[in-house]
Amino acid sequence: MTDNRIPLAGVIGHPVAHSKSPRLHGHWLTTYALQGHYIPMDVAPADLEQVLRILPKAGFVGANITVPHKEAALTLADHVTDRATVIGAANTLIFRPDGSIHADNTDGYGFMENLRSGASDWNPQAGPAVVLGAGGAARAVISALSEAGVPEIILTNRTRARAEHLQDEFGQRIRVADWVQAGNVIEEARLVVNTTTLGMIGKPKLRVPLDGLRPDAVVTDLVYAPLKTRLLAEAEAAGCTTVDGLGMLLHQAVPGFERWFGQRPEVDDATRAAVLG
Repeated sequence: MTDNRIPLAGVIGHPVAHSKSPRLHGHWLTTYALQGHYIPMDVAPADLEQVLRILPKAGFVGANITVPHKEAALTLADHVTDRATVIGAANTLIFRPDGSIHADNTDGYGFMENLRSGASDWNPQAGPAVVLGAGGAARAVISALSEAGVPEIILTNRTRARAEHLQDEFGQRIRVADWVQAGNVIEEARLVVNTTTLGMIGKPKLRVPLDGLRPDAVVTDLVYAPLKTRLLAEAEAAGCTTVDGLGMLLHQAVPGFERWFGQRPEVDDATRAAVLG
């Protein structure tokens, strides 16, 4: 890409109209007075490869990838980071000048930065973490918690086989518990993470019993619509430190923005306000 072309980036999903990423990146572009544009792109799965090969030629320097394309984007990339390989999905693409595609996954990074920002006293080695859910988000969270040194991760999912599959992949640090036992294992947790969509607006409620929450536990929910879920409200009432899910969205975007537009952005109150609109 020649130096006089305005860098372009965007988010690719199907659907994608709900994404807050254009608002986030637009805020940073304005804040730092940078040349560039960031747009939403609704791409059907059958068209993904063709679109990704064309974008570098059109002046795009990269893209965020959201559902349902995260796994497919990983297989289409020419270069893949170790963390994207471990997670098994890509959420951030960098298009190199020769048109090759570099795939990364910053979800785990975003999760940990949000957790450290919202619960600065949390000690990864203090005790077990309970992770609710065994989907793509759980993979990123488990990878990040393992790397941070959490001694045991208790994984529970409505379909036990999916949790056992992650246990096979991530090793003996993972202990699988039946979904009906989730309320019991929470009593052991120094960290509780909801990676499911349960509790999100328009989705079923998270019906896990929470009366066993320890007051010294940290509780975080990847759901950010609503910003304060039932899980966070009850955890707050129990005296826990709570961390909402919006910060993960904001922090995971930082590495990509820096690579595409040459400025490392700050996640601050103004950023949150801009995304919340």
